[in-house]
Amino acid sequence: MFIANNLVLALAKILDIALSLYMWILIARAVISWVNPDPYNPIVMFLYRATEPVLAPVRRWLPLRNIGIDLSPLIVILVIIFLQTFVVQSMVQMAATLR
Repeated sequence: MFIANNLVLALAKILDIALSLYMWILIARAVISWVNPDPYNPIVMFLYRATEPVLAPVRRWLPLRNIGIDLSPLIVILVIIFLQTFVVQSMVQMAATLR
């Protein structure tokens, strides 16, 4: 069973790293949105392409569209923190029981 243990542990670590990386991409997108970035800059284009598929549905769901502040990155970051706390830690505990 140590193979299943190591597999679940490795998947939990990969998921944790991917969620952390995506959270930093969201933070970079939020910081860049405070200035007037060049939309044709490759970095800006990457940040928009990587985050817009996740942020657009959250923006449609939020009722606070008319206040002038985009809270969708904050909501997505909170969801990422929840996933890291709940899903990743559950996978680590599940791997511990497979020993």
